[in-house]
Amino acid sequence: MSLKYLPEYAQATRLALDLACKEAEHLRYSQRTLFALPIDLDWVKNLDNHPEVAEKVEAFVSRFGRLQDHLGEKLLPRFAALVGENSKTLLDTLAIAEKTDLLASADAFISARKLRNALVHEYMHDARTFLESLFAAQQACSLFFAIIEKVEAQLNHLGVPKTG
Repeated sequence: MSLKYLPEYAQATRLALDLACKEAEHLRYSQRTLFALPIDLDWVKNLDNHPEVAEKVEAFVSRFGRLQDHLGEKLLPRFAALVGENSKTLLDTLAIAEKTDLLASADAFISARKLRNALVHEYMHDARTFLESLFAAQQACSLFFAIIEKVEAQLNHLGVPKTG
C-alpha cells in the first residue's frame, strides 16, 4: 500500500481550507457590493467625501489581503506538506502549487501580492494607480477562488477526511 498523502498534515490542511472558504465568502461579498457601484477616476478622487463608500473599499482591500496571506502562508504550504513536498519560502510554495495544478501561474499570484501593496499605499496618493489596482484586484479574486476550489477538489480526490 502506498500513501496518497501524509495523514499527520490532514487536519491542519482541512482547517486551513475551511478558513479560506470563510474568508473567500467575505471577500466575495465585499467584491460584489463594491463593484456594483459605478467606479471611475472621479469616484476614486471623491472617496474622501464619502466615508461609507470608502469603508467598502477598506473592507475589500483588507479581505483581499487577508485571503491572499492565508493562501500563501497557510493553505498552500499545508497542502504541500500534506503531499510530502517541502516548501521553505513563498516561491517554493508557489512552485509546488503550480506543479500540483493548484495554481496556473506563480507570477499571477505574485502580481496580486503587489496589487495589495498598491491598494494600501496608493489610495491616498495616486488616484489613477489606485483605480487600476482596484480593477486588477477584482480580477485577481478569481485566482484566489480557483485555488480554494482546486485544493478542495484535490483533498476530496486524495480522500482526506473532512473536519468535524
